Amino acid sequence: MPERRRGVVFAVWPTAWGPVGAVRTSRGLARTILPHGGITAIRSLLATEHPDARQDTRAFDELIELTRAYFAGRAVSFRAVRCDLPAAATFSGRVLRACRNIPYGRTISYGRLASGAGNPKAARAAAAVMARNPLPLVIPCQTVIYADGRLGGFSAPAGVTQKRRMLRLEGAV
Repeated sequence: MPERRRGVVFAVWPTAWGPVGAVRTSRGLARTILPHGGITAIRSLLATEHPDARQDTRAFDELIELTRAYFAGRAVSFRAVRCDLPAAATFSGRVLRACRNIPYGRTISYGRLASGAGNPKAARAAAAVMARNPLPLVIPCQTVIYADGRLGGFSAPAGVTQKRRMLRLEGAV
């Protein structure tokens, strides 16, 4: 079994907004799923996406505490959570890392995010990276909006409705 497959674990837990799911590799957090549906549906999705993973809630103690606090309306930072991200030399890796630095309750534009990733003319490319963000909430893609204040898209199951709700929770809209 390849190194990346060993030690892959997943968990699903309840929050005030519904169940959250996550996958962790030996390199860090690799996937989060925001609240939607039920615990069984999210558990099944993660088991299908990661057939070699085993369920282990203990591996997510810190993340469970943080997500429950977030969805209960408390300001939290996920920056200390170790993540399994693309290489920092790639544009995607730089965008995801730049997004991690957005403080709770703040929004920035796709253009500003692209600038933070070293390419100020790549706002559309930064938006494309956000659309594929494997770690919503931990990498707070909900906080990235258009320069004119429109919310833009959100790849979570409830889409822009959930993005708006999360931004309201943070006091950012």
